Amino acid sequence: MAKSIKDMKSKKASSLKTLKRLIQYVNKYYLKYFLVVFFCILIVSVCFVVGSVMLQILIDTYITPGISSGLDTVWSGILEFVGIIALVYLAGVIASFTYTRLMAVITQGTLMHFRKDMFTKMEQLPIKYYDTHPHGEIMSTYTNDVDAIRQTISQSMPAIVQFVFTFIALFVMMFTFSIWLTLIAIFFIALMLLTTRIVGAGSAKYMVKQQEDLAAEEGFVEEVINGQRVVKVFNHEEEGEKTFDVYNKKLFNTSRKAYNYSNVLFPIIGNLGNILYVVIAIVGAIFIFTGTQNLTFSGFTPLTIGVIVSFLTSTRTIAQNVGQTSEQIGLINMGIAGAGRIFSLMDEEPEHDDGYVTLVNVTKDENGNFTESKKQTNHWAWRHLHKADNSVTYVELKGAVSLENVNFSYTPNKQILHNVSFYAKPGQKIALVGATGAGKTTITNLINRFYDIDSGKIRYDGININKIRKPDLRRSLGIVLQDINLYTGTVMDNIRYGRLDATNEECIKAATLANADEFISRLPQGYQTVLKGNASSLSQGQRQLISIARAAVANTPAMILDEATSSIDTHTEALVQAGMDNLMKGRTVFVIAHRLSTIKNSNAIMVMDNGRIIERGDHDDLIKQKGMYYQLYTGAFELE
Repeated sequence: MAKSIKDMKSKKASSLKTLKRLIQYVNKYYLKYFLVVFFCILIVSVCFVVGSVMLQILIDTYITPGISSGLDTVWSGILEFVGIIALVYLAGVIASFTYTRLMAVITQGTLMHFRKDMFTKMEQLPIKYYDTHPHGEIMSTYTNDVDAIRQTISQSMPAIVQFVFTFIALFVMMFTFSIWLTLIAIFFIALMLLTTRIVGAGSAKYMVKQQEDLAAEEGFVEEVINGQRVVKVFNHEEEGEKTFDVYNKKLFNTSRKAYNYSNVLFPIIGNLGNILYVVIAIVGAIFIFTGTQNLTFSGFTPLTIGVIVSFLTSTRTIAQNVGQTSEQIGLINMGIAGAGRIFSLMDEEPEHDDGYVTLVNVTKDENGNFTESKKQTNHWAWRHLHKADNSVTYVELKGAVSLENVNFSYTPNKQILHNVSFYAKPGQKIALVGATGAGKTTITNLINRFYDIDSGKIRYDGININKIRKPDLRRSLGIVLQDINLYTGTVMDNIRYGRLDATNEECIKAATLANADEFISRLPQGYQTVLKGNASSLSQGQRQLISIARAAVANTPAMILDEATSSIDTHTEALVQAGMDNLMKGRTVFVIAHRLSTIKNSNAIMVMDNGRIIERGDHDDLIKQKGMYYQLYTGAFELE
């Protein structure tokens, strides 16, 4: 029980912290707008209170005397006073119109900044984050969570501010009219607020859970959409529907409970308001008919019909405001839950980079000395700032890579690589062979610094890659993956993705090098053909050729080819392989391949098993050894 109470307090504190942070985030960009909104809401509240006071004056000063003496005697005064009341309410309407327009700017502007900050943060996150978080859940922050915040900012915040201002202003007025009647109103309003708190607490718990269940369901849907071909091949539609029903029913039950609390609240508040209205009318009538003295701050005075009418109008308004505010409790809880998930994303630790060696364009004189150049040249070098004496040296970018006693694990207590060592000289082709899970792709991930090693060293042109800035390191490495990602845009745009400043001529040259020019030229608009949906209209081989052209236009000295031909038919493979052979000329290349025929000409072949290199050598050497590679090549053993 004590633990449950402690958890509830912790969650409440967390929710208040999130709400405070959300308000601070809005004020960061739109504080001036918000101040104007507050002022306009204050005007609306004051205008309503002034209108109620003037209604009492109108009844007691003009209408009641007019009934006894004849309306003709006070008619001009009534018209004049009604005109003043109309102007007061008109001022309230103008203020209301102004703040609702401003809230549209504040709301949509805040959401724009949220999306921008979220996307910027996502670009800074390490690959590990995307490997461990369902993509559907990430997308849910852009849709459901952002929409929940929209409702909180646009509806709930103004409603609560208006409730507070109106509540204070009306109570001040009500106390000046009648303390007895005000005490009755306080009793009922306290009941309303207590009900709102009790019911709202139950709603809050399930609103947060609803956001979580909705994200989980969307994560499952995203997986099914991405794997739709697999679903249909294995006739898994029925099983998929059953799994979806589990997610959907869980979301239904959570949402039902959340809105049961939320939907029952307004009728309760409304009925309490109606009871309050009747009680005030009855008590007020009794006071008037019995001549009971009314207690105000000025002492005991007779209660008038105008006071009763104004009081009834005020209590009805307060009850309506409490009811409307209670309706916002659910939206506020959804908004807090959504903001919490978004802030959780924005608080994720960005990819750590303590490198200080950068890649720069250089010119080379006849003595082999390098000079840094601001213009684009064909020569690159590592700019190494030595912290000891602030001297700068330049190391030519050649593409020499070496691993020295590298150990690595994705998670603690589960080591993936064990004391791996090898080197690749500039221009050499290094092949990594082994069963799935042997650690081949892990090595390429470490060379790119998608993950950092546990111990050992990886050197690039003799420089420890931990000293090289990650963007500069990755700029020097091209990569062609088995899983091809093409983006919405023209073929030319997708090729230029490898180097954004590449000219059209350079892109076409890269496509020709990759053997992609022929099929691209046959497309309806050639290089200007627009690709959509990851270029699903193209064959797997055509998409792979475009990805090779994209790597070619980057023109990097080192290249990683991660099973780039494993999903391609034999005929297309020959075309792709020819494109890759062109791409590999003069470059240091790391090749991961299941088809051993594609790596026969490698300078060195590393056979891996359970994170260790168990054999190494060129094709002929390994055949002579008659070990694992020999068995793989001759078909005595197959890769899994």
